[in-house]
Amino acid sequence: MVKIKKKGESGAVTNYITRAQAIKKLQVSLAQFRRLCILKGVYPREPNNKKKVGKGSTAPRTYYYRKDILFLLHEPLLAKLREQRVHERKISKAISKEEWTTAKSLQVNRPGYKLDHIIKERYPSFVEALRDMDDALCMIFLFATLPVDHKNVPRGALDKSRRLAAEFQRYVVHTRCLRKTFLSIKGIYYQVVIHGQEINWMVPYQFAQDLPVDVDFRVMGTFLELYQTLAEFVLYKLYTDENLVYPPTMDMQKDAGAEGLNCFILETKDAKGLDSLQISAGAGSSQGKSQGKVLKDRLRTVQQVISKIKEKDEDDSEMAVDEPADGTADSAGFEDAMEDDEDDIQDDETVAAEGEENGEEDMNADALAAPAVSRKINDVTTFDQLVASHESVNQLRNLFSKSYFWLSREVPRQSLEFVIRSLGGTCGWDATSGTGSPLRENDPRITYHIIDRPPTTAFDAPEQKKKKDQLRYDSREYIQPQWVYDCINAGRLLSTKAYKEGAVLPPHLSPFVKGEEGDYVPEEAYKLLARQEDDLAEELGEEEEKEAEGMTEATAERDDNEDEEESHDAEIAAEASGVSFSEYSKQNPGKADDKRQPKDKKKSAEDEKRELAVIMMSKKNRKLYNAILRKQKGKEEETEKLKQRKEALKNEKKVVPKESKQGEVSKPLKAPKATKSTGAKVAAKQKEMKANKEKRAKRSK
Repeated sequence: MVKIKKKGESGAVTNYITRAQAIKKLQVSLAQFRRLCILKGVYPREPNNKKKVGKGSTAPRTYYYRKDILFLLHEPLLAKLREQRVHERKISKAISKEEWTTAKSLQVNRPGYKLDHIIKERYPSFVEALRDMDDALCMIFLFATLPVDHKNVPRGALDKSRRLAAEFQRYVVHTRCLRKTFLSIKGIYYQVVIHGQEINWMVPYQFAQDLPVDVDFRVMGTFLELYQTLAEFVLYKLYTDENLVYPPTMDMQKDAGAEGLNCFILETKDAKGLDSLQISAGAGSSQGKSQGKVLKDRLRTVQQVISKIKEKDEDDSEMAVDEPADGTADSAGFEDAMEDDEDDIQDDETVAAEGEENGEEDMNADALAAPAVSRKINDVTTFDQLVASHESVNQLRNLFSKSYFWLSREVPRQSLEFVIRSLGGTCGWDATSGTGSPLRENDPRITYHIIDRPPTTAFDAPEQKKKKDQLRYDSREYIQPQWVYDCINAGRLLSTKAYKEGAVLPPHLSPFVKGEEGDYVPEEAYKLLARQEDDLAEELGEEEEKEAEGMTEATAERDDNEDEEESHDAEIAAEASGVSFSEYSKQNPGKADDKRQPKDKKKSAEDEKRELAVIMMSKKNRKLYNAILRKQKGKEEETEKLKQRKEALKNEKKVVPKESKQGEVSKPLKAPKATKSTGAKVAAKQKEMKANKEKRAKRSK
C-alpha cells in the first residue's frame, strides 16, 4: 500500500516558516531576532505561491527559509543574546526593589559579545571583504557626520565611526589609491582601487542636520555594529600589508586643534620589533616614488630579457642560413628539435597521467597534452599595455606632487585636504579652519589659491577694494574648488581659464556614468571633451596634429584609389578576353555590383536576412529577441524625450526681451519726470473720467 500524503506535510509548506514560528523556535524577542538575522545575513523570502505555503490563507505574513532558521539554532551568538535578556530582567527587578547599588553594578557588568567569527564566516577571503566595503564605508561616514548629542545613537558608536573614517582616509593618502570623485547634491562620491577592487562610497556635506523621526536607528545601529567590525578587520590587513602599525596612534592635542589627518602618527613595523619612526606628511609621496622606481626597474629588466631572447633567436636563424649545404648542421638542428619535442611530449604525458590518477577528467588531460592551444599570445596582456597602464596610474598618483595649495576659509577643507594629499599635493589652510597648517598664506611656493567668494564688485567700498588687492599675489592662480575634482576625473591638470574667480563654471559631469549605445548623452559632455581636446592641442602643438591628420587622410585616399584602380583593371582585362559585363558581374558580384547597387537594395536585403533569421528562431528565442527590441525602442523613446525637452529649454532661453540683450544686466526703469504738460494732461483725463461716470449714473437712474 502506498502511503497517503497529507496536506501540509510536504512540498513548499515545509520549505518556509513564518516569523512568529521562527521567534518561538529560537526563544528570543523580536528585536533580538531582527539583530540576529542582520548579523548572520538571513533575510525574508517571498514564496511563489502564498496560498499553498499559508495552507489556504493569503494573509500578509513574513516568511523565512526553514533551513536558515535551523542554521541560526547553532549560532553561539544566540546564547549571548539570551544572557542579555536575562541580565535586563535582573536590572529591572533590582530597580523595582530600589536596590540601586546592585542595579548600577549590573548595568556596568552587562554581558557583551564579539562578531569576529561572523566576519570570518561571511567573508572567507580578503577580496570578498573588500567587495563589501562600499556599504560599510557609506554607513561609517554617515554616522561620522551625525551630531554627538544624538539620543538614539550612543556616543561611543559615533566616536568609533569618526576614528575608522579618518584611519581609512589616512591609508588612502599614504598609498595614493584615489581614482575618481564626483560632487553631487547628496554628498561627495569617491572611488579608490585597493588590490584590484574598486570601492565607491559617499561622504555627506558638513551641514547642520535635522534628523528624521521615522527612521529606525536601532536597525541602522545593528548594521553599523557589523560594518565597524568588518572595517577594523580590513584596515588591520591593509596597514600590515604596508608594514604599518594598526591602530595608528592619535595625538590628542592635534585632534583638539582640528589638524585633520595629521592627528594620526603612522609607525613602521620591523622584523625585530616596533620601530616607532614617525612618517611625515611627505613620506607617502616618497614611498610612492620609490615603489614606482622599483616597478620601472623590474619592467626594464623584463624588457632586457625579452630583447636578449629575440637577439638569440635572430642569431640562431642567421647561423642556420649561413651553414654549408652538406646537411650536417640541418640534421643536427633537426635532431635537437626532435629531442626537445620528445621531452615536451613526455612532460605532457606525465602530467596527463598524474591528472588521470587523481581522478581528473579526460578533457583536462587532452588540454594538457596540447601545449600549443594553451599558449595563446592574443589572450595575454602585452608589455606595452602594462607599461601604459602603469604610466597612467603613476601620473594620476603624482598629479599634484609639484603643486602647493592654499585653502580659503569658505571652501570645504576636509574634502579638499583629503583629495589633494591623496595625489601627492601639499595644502595649507587658514587658522580659523584649524591649527597645524604646513604652509603660510604668504608662502612663495603656493601655486594655486582655492577661493569660493565673489570678486571685487562695484558695490564694494574703496577701502575693501584696497584690502582685497593687497592680499592678492601675482605668483599664484586664484581658482574655484571644482577645478581640483575635474582634474582628478580628467587624469591631468586642466586649464584654469574656465575656473577663475567669479567665472561661470563648466558642467561637472559624473565619471561613474558609462554611456551605452542608444543612451542620452548631454551636449555638455561633448563640449567638455572638445575643451579638453583643445587644451591638449595647445600642449602638444597644433602643427603635430595637422601633420597626423594629413597623414591619415592621405593613407585613406591612397587605399581607396588603389581599390578603384584594381577593380577597373580587372574589368578591362575581362572585356579584352571576351567576357561580357553581365557574366563578369555574376562571377564577381562583390567587385562590380557594389558600385551600381543602390543603398536601398542593400538595406532591403539585410532586412530580408533578418526576417528569415527571426522566422527560423524557436519560440523562446523569438520572445527573447522581441523583448530586446522593445527595450531598445523604449530607450530610444526616452532619449528622444530628453532631446525634445532640451530643445524646448533652449527655445525658452532664446526668447529675450528686446530692451535687454543676453549677457547684460537690465537696468531698472526710472519714473518719468513730472512736467507741466504731463500734469495738465493727467488733470484733463481725470475730468473726462468723472464726466463719463456722471453720465452713466444718470442713464442707470
